[in-house]
Amino acid sequence: MGIRDVAREAGVSVTTVSHVLNDVPSARVSPETREKVRTTAARLGYGPNRLARALRSRRSGVLGLVSEDMAATPHAGSIILGADHAARARGYTLMVITTVGPGGPGSREADVESLLERHVDGILYASSHQRILRAPANLGNVPAVLVDAVAADGGLPAVVGDEYGGAAAATEALLAANHTRIGFLNNAEDIPSARQRLRGFLDTMASAGRENAVLNGASAPVETSSPDASGGYAAARRMLAGGHPPSALFCYNDRMAMGAYRAAAELGLSIPGGLSVVGFGDEELIAANLHPGLATVALPHREMGAWAANRLIDGIESAAVEAGAIQRPGVPDPVLLACRLVTRGSVSAPNTAVRQS
Repeated sequence: MGIRDVAREAGVSVTTVSHVLNDVPSARVSPETREKVRTTAARLGYGPNRLARALRSRRSGVLGLVSEDMAATPHAGSIILGADHAARARGYTLMVITTVGPGGPGSREADVESLLERHVDGILYASSHQRILRAPANLGNVPAVLVDAVAADGGLPAVVGDEYGGAAAATEALLAANHTRIGFLNNAEDIPSARQRLRGFLDTMASAGRENAVLNGASAPVETSSPDASGGYAAARRMLAGGHPPSALFCYNDRMAMGAYRAAAELGLSIPGGLSVVGFGDEELIAANLHPGLATVALPHREMGAWAANRLIDGIESAAVEAGAIQRPGVPDPVLLACRLVTRGSVSAPNTAVRQS
């Protein structure tokens, strides 16, 4: 007798049964449904006795999550919340270890070992940004899934945001607003997200009929700098102070976009009338609080956390995996989750005073 039997008899979902029997405080379940689920479970002899279940299945019902240096990123909480919600819905508890500082392979293995000593059933290993990594050797001792990272040897399931698709969507939004000369302020670091966002930008410009212009930078100039407000400011000043500036900027992240706002103000360019700007990341403390609000691309951090937890539990329980994956050349089999364009007031049609190619 299992949870699916209770759900079928009570006429509710498995998630609802799990929420009721595990007393999930955030669950929106009516008192009548709660009573029906508990009565059905009691009649069928099913209950959330974790110790008994652990003894029978030799599983603890606990998942571990190592969040690698994620104190430095505003998105860590979203990944953890997504993973925790998915784990609770399926009757699991999430145990989190957050690493701080650069560390090395030894410290990462120690974090994993700490979870293994607590008999977790599996481990989620989350990176602070999308990258290719050498996973700790002991991560292979239990089922494991990477979040926002891909194993160098391709040996672990992984989920990342579709950064190429997100960059394409941002560029398409500016093209749809009738901009023909669009600049890209990119991260100078050679990391996957910088390469994918650049490729998404250039490919989209080329597919819009600007192949030759893209090759010589006429319609798609690119500047690189540090991925922060000061870097965005410096790159935007260089691009906008020239004799033929773009009428729109796509920025590697929201912090660079914030710097571009400052550069535009110093050059007497209003946003969006004199310059349209799109960021990437949808950082809560930046994008919605700039004036005007910053149009940007939201990375699916919460969705990545939830997908990874479900994939991990499927592996633990040997269930079929429904990945919903899309693949791109050159990427060692991660699942790509779509990035969402968030429309705000920083994009409009170009002002006639701004020169267009």
